[in-house]
Amino acid sequence: MQRTAVRRVLPGLAMLTALAAGAAGLTGCTGASDGGSTSDSKAGGSSAAPAQPGKYRSLPAPCRAAADSKKLKAMLPEPEGLTPEQRDQLYAGVADASYDGDRHVGCRWTSQTPEETRLLSVGFERVVSYDRGAASDDDKAKQVYVRLLTDAHLPFPGPATTPGQGAGTPAGPAASPPPPAAPPASGVPSPGAPAAGTPAPGTSPSAQPELGSRVLEGLGTEAFLDDKLSAAGATAAQSRTVRIVFRTSNVIVKVEYSVQPALPGTIPPSGETQDRARQLAQALAERFNE
Repeated sequence: MQRTAVRRVLPGLAMLTALAAGAAGLTGCTGASDGGSTSDSKAGGSSAAPAQPGKYRSLPAPCRAAADSKKLKAMLPEPEGLTPEQRDQLYAGVADASYDGDRHVGCRWTSQTPEETRLLSVGFERVVSYDRGAASDDDKAKQVYVRLLTDAHLPFPGPATTPGQGAGTPAGPAASPPPPAAPPASGVPSPGAPAAGTPAPGTSPSAQPELGSRVLEGLGTEAFLDDKLSAAGATAAQSRTVRIVFRTSNVIVKVEYSVQPALPGTIPPSGETQDRARQLAQALAERFNE
């Protein structure tokens, strides 16, 4: 009797043991699943949100944006004998070929007279970041601007430092640059200088001081001006090309203005050429802020 009772109880105990083991396994899987889900949600929550798109989603037509009759006429003198249709065509400009009008557009003008040839070009480039999680459109545009500034061999804006002065080295009187030579007394020319009213060799009587290339303030987000004068020659006239580049948000704007005299010995004035290019660049900056 006792053996029979034991035989009947053993199968029941085995079944209860198996059921308990299965329940424990299910509990372990559920816990592991919950833990993995929590880990995944934490990992996803740590990723940074992508930057917003840049301010400008499209570009204006450059020929129309620069169509200020007064500024264009000052920069591009009208040749004699033009018909009204030819005059309109001169100041309307010629659009550059573009495969994507929302990313890169440009326009060009040419004015030729017996005295000189003047060339003007305007270009707009909208910069887009393809990974705004790593860099915004504005960040990418700034990188483009910095590359152009570097190519122009201009220094980055910042606090001035004394060349050759290391840290901890006091600046003494010997480190100061020599003072400029005092101007000669009135009516007494310095040795070797041309007499009053006589232009220096290789320059015209109306030669103006050179302003040079530099970083500009008050134009867009950041801007610079690059002024280049071609080399002088016995038969070739010197041409001057002024290029202004400025950034406004995620757009790079370029204005290039060139004056090419027909006769050698005539130098286009630096101040006048730069002023006209700056006035047009300022008008374009205001156009983007509208």
